[in-house]
Amino acid sequence: MDKKSLIKRSRFQRENDKQLKKRLTSLQYQVTQKSGTEPPFRNEFWNHQEEGIYVDIVSGEPLFTSLDKFDSGCGWPSFTKPIHKEQIVEVEDRSHGMIRTEVRSREADSHLGHVFNDGPKPMGLRYCINSAALRFIPRKNLEKEGFGEYLHLFKNK
Repeated sequence: MDKKSLIKRSRFQRENDKQLKKRLTSLQYQVTQKSGTEPPFRNEFWNHQEEGIYVDIVSGEPLFTSLDKFDSGCGWPSFTKPIHKEQIVEVEDRSHGMIRTEVRSREADSHLGHVFNDGPKPMGLRYCINSAALRFIPRKNLEKEGFGEYLHLFKNK
């Protein structure tokens, strides 16, 4: 999918803080809006195996697929790559006495997690993402939820 398709697809309209607090759980709000982190191994998707895509809980922009998910042993969902590199913004994070690369969603500017260079080959990347920043759309519901263009990713599965 090209950049024009990404722009055309987006119907996201930014909500104000009050609307977000009303719509999101307190954990979802803390993670996405305040750059928080949920507990490892006690989150919705760390051990999730179903086929489908993961979208930003705030904007609905498509971020990752189950095809690129792997068990990194860290307790958070880990992915080797995003669906569209353009949908991910990388920001230097110097919090907690270390230097890391934070990943945020382009449209909603949601804090998603961090990317590390200790993932599996050939990419060597591990996108360590908070479940609270994601909504999962099962493969069987992609068409119904307006993400039918991603069904081709699962054709050989």
